[in-house]
Amino acid sequence: MSVAELDAVGRVTDLVRRCLDSDIYFSFKSSKITMIAAAVTAAMFLAAVFAPLITPQNPYDPAALDLMDSFSPPVWIEEGTWTYFLGSDDQGRDLYSAIIYGLRLSLGVGFAAVIIAMLMGVSLGLISGYIGGTLDAVIMRIADVQISFPAILIVLLIDGVVRGILPNERHDDLALVVITFALAFSAWPQFARTVRGSTLVEKNKEYVQAARVIGRSPLWIMAGHVLPNVMGPVLVIATISLAVAILGEATLSFLGVGVPPTEPSLGTLINNGQNFLFSGEWWIVIFPGIALATLVLAVNLLGDWLRDALNPKLR
Repeated sequence: MSVAELDAVGRVTDLVRRCLDSDIYFSFKSSKITMIAAAVTAAMFLAAVFAPLITPQNPYDPAALDLMDSFSPPVWIEEGTWTYFLGSDDQGRDLYSAIIYGLRLSLGVGFAAVIIAMLMGVSLGLISGYIGGTLDAVIMRIADVQISFPAILIVLLIDGVVRGILPNERHDDLALVVITFALAFSAWPQFARTVRGSTLVEKNKEYVQAARVIGRSPLWIMAGHVLPNVMGPVLVIATISLAVAILGEATLSFLGVGVPPTEPSLGTLINNGQNFLFSGEWWIVIFPGIALATLVLAVNLLGDWLRDALNPKLR
């Protein structure tokens, strides 16, 4: 190995050692519930990423469906088969494959919505807290007004307006994009208010004053000095917002205004399954519901742990 390679290996080893010795890692390994939640979240995330490799059927491909296999029960029930070991729905769609692909879609929408909301909210919160004045008042009043309405109503309003503007033939093509941005727009005030509060505290500290004295621009100070010191609460909000976004997408799809039926998410599967709940085909709604509840619970538990782990008063 060259000197540069040995130096790189040494830096990585030192970073790993510091992470293993950190208070956050100690808090993580001390909580069995958190470790289980992390394992469940990681397993669902990996299943969603490698869905084409671990599922026997592509539920989005109509050519792969066979109506003769519809309403097949789970394997442990009489007439159940290992081909559809969790059963099939009214279209002959393998329920296991549909759940894994539904996780993929729900996680994709959730992550995209949280990233967009975080970028928007953090930027506005930094500007509002650092600059202050009229701009601060305008941004915060907009956030206050938006927070006064339930997030689901804002998402439904945005979705309805966009659907009214777009031609009918474009609804299904842009459904995911519209839902993602609607969920992101409903979540940015939480990021903005939190970052603004932290920025108001940080901008009066000595390191920010020193940066001003040496002539750093406000943009450089906000991005290079203030932002790294306000990211702790942002990570907590992002984790919890991920669960909220996943649940929001499932709610919209359950109400029939989410993703198109040709790309079933967990909410679409639950909406479809509840039509057959009292006719004996309970598995069509129960298994997607369990998957959604497990994912949201695991992410929420991680968010709760991260909030406690990053709170210096609890260390």
